[in-house]
Amino acid sequence: MAFNFWVTATVDLLLLLIFTVIPFSICQPTDQAPPPSADSCNSIFLSYSFNQGTKLPPNVTDRTRQPYRFESTLLILNNGLQELKSWKVFVGFQHDEFLVSASGAVLADGNSVPGNVGNGTVFAGFPMTDLKTAIETAGDFTQMQVQVKLVGTQFGVAPPNSPMPTNISLANDGYLCPRPTLLGKSEMHVCCRPDPSVKTNITTSEEFLPRQNGDLTIMYDVTRTYDSSYWAQVKISNHNPLGRLDYWKLSWEWMKDEFIYSMKGAYPSVVDSTDCIFGRQGTYYKDLDFANVLSCAKKPTIVDLPPTKANDTTLGLIPFCCRNGTILPSHMDSSKSISAFQMQVFKMPPDLNRSQITPPQNWKISGVLNPTYKCGAPLRVSPSEFPDSSGLPLNSTAVASWQVVCNITHVKDDTPKCCVSFSAYYNDSVVPCRTCACGCPHNTARTCNATSSAMLLPPEALLVPFENRTAMAVAWAGLKHYPTPNPMPCPDNCGVSINWHLYTDYRDGWSARITLFNWDEVNFADWFAAVQMKKAAPGFQAMYSFNATTLELDGANNTIFMQGNPGLNYLVGETDGVHPERDPRVPGKQQSVISFTKKNIQVLNMAAGDGFPTKVFFNGEECLLPKTFPVNDSQRNLASLIPSILTLLFVFVFVQQ
Repeated sequence: MAFNFWVTATVDLLLLLIFTVIPFSICQPTDQAPPPSADSCNSIFLSYSFNQGTKLPPNVTDRTRQPYRFESTLLILNNGLQELKSWKVFVGFQHDEFLVSASGAVLADGNSVPGNVGNGTVFAGFPMTDLKTAIETAGDFTQMQVQVKLVGTQFGVAPPNSPMPTNISLANDGYLCPRPTLLGKSEMHVCCRPDPSVKTNITTSEEFLPRQNGDLTIMYDVTRTYDSSYWAQVKISNHNPLGRLDYWKLSWEWMKDEFIYSMKGAYPSVVDSTDCIFGRQGTYYKDLDFANVLSCAKKPTIVDLPPTKANDTTLGLIPFCCRNGTILPSHMDSSKSISAFQMQVFKMPPDLNRSQITPPQNWKISGVLNPTYKCGAPLRVSPSEFPDSSGLPLNSTAVASWQVVCNITHVKDDTPKCCVSFSAYYNDSVVPCRTCACGCPHNTARTCNATSSAMLLPPEALLVPFENRTAMAVAWAGLKHYPTPNPMPCPDNCGVSINWHLYTDYRDGWSARITLFNWDEVNFADWFAAVQMKKAAPGFQAMYSFNATTLELDGANNTIFMQGNPGLNYLVGETDGVHPERDPRVPGKQQSVISFTKKNIQVLNMAAGDGFPTKVFFNGEECLLPKTFPVNDSQRNLASLIPSILTLLFVFVFVQQ
């Protein structure tokens, strides 16, 4: 017994001596200490370090396509005088990187991890979005810096070489970053300083960032909060004059196992509580009836409700709800440029207190035949204000508010969703939509030619579906002595096509006829279209079946915005013909004539392109234009006679000699 007591006492004494003698700094986590190069930076210090990499299967003969695992560390340190709110950092990946995980950050473009980042990407902080200064934290690096551990796959860079990015820079507004300095082959760093030319309206005393501008903004306002749940209102606002959504679908990603218990004004596309019942939510909330839970999906998809639910006491009675997923530009109808809904969200441990609220990340929104939107990370902003429910002339504020900014983007690989055909009074052939204008399947080699130019058509062919045009196109080619490809060109595969017909051209003015064809079964209520004209737009006079006006875009007043008059604002989908057993299906169609004047406009060459639009939009989506304009038949006939005339002239001269 005495021996055991002596051994225990000796061990305790040794442990006490170890923890007393060893300096406290050695006990701190090693990843909290910034590198020595950060000492010379008095602002925002960034560094990227490649830690290690290993070869991955399979083994390929092309060395540039051999995959390798990479592990790197991205450091963001605030050595400045002002707090860095909602930090964002660009990393210029260049080796076709596929990111598998990123601790302490999310992708700022709304995409999820794992995902491709080979063209470079912007990281945003999560859950630590703000970096405080050394002054306000007494040098506490846990509040001043973030170290993002990156793990992924890169291609073509074998050890001992390091797959370094081309650049790292701070993506927050108001900062300038020089080219990064490379240390050896596996580390780079840069010091980003405030731009002296930028006058910011943010002061060190302000708690939140100002609200940002964008084509589309989404507000996530927490209106009521409890220990284990809260109520949030989601409001979608359209700010782009050509932006629009039809049958919108909104999705996000819960980061801490939250789930949706109930909703008003919208609904999940799939009602399912299975993930909760078999997950830790079901283990914790033992007394909760999960039959009433709407969605336990980590990435739920939310859809709007039809107008019939607007006054429903259970599902509706939310301002700006229940529009069947339609959001219009504000200049068309400001009351229809907003969509909103409310939901009750349940939280999970350890976030069971009223103040612990984490907004969802990776927001995405899309529609049917609408522009492509890319959404950023949620930014904490000042609490929103709402009219008080008591009816008193005062406002109540949200508990907390976040703003998500979405902008219309044109991704290189995106295919258009609509197309344009050209025709003119001086040519009886139509230049149709391009082959595969809206994409083609990969297995078309045996059925059609995806690279052949579309065949010129007779005007009546525009009224029938593509699959019923073959005989008309072949007959027209034979009549006009046009070549007939074999196999025939593939269809345009567009849901909506627009024909622009140059109708008349005279000394003081000209006119065109625009026809919209809807080849889908989807109906478009309150549709709109827009055309840009390089030179002729200032001469716009009137439109006769549509309501049209000029619209300024990007500082130029060269866009004509048009929509259907009352009674003509509904573009129906494709329907069966009168005799379905033998007649082709009939597209939904709207048509109007538009007139222009030539006064006070430089000389216009209509056939050379001045009488045709340079851009065409339908419901905000830019449509693909033909590559050529209709040829003037009189000019073409004259050109075809020139060789004969020259031959006769040569014979006449020869005979005279």
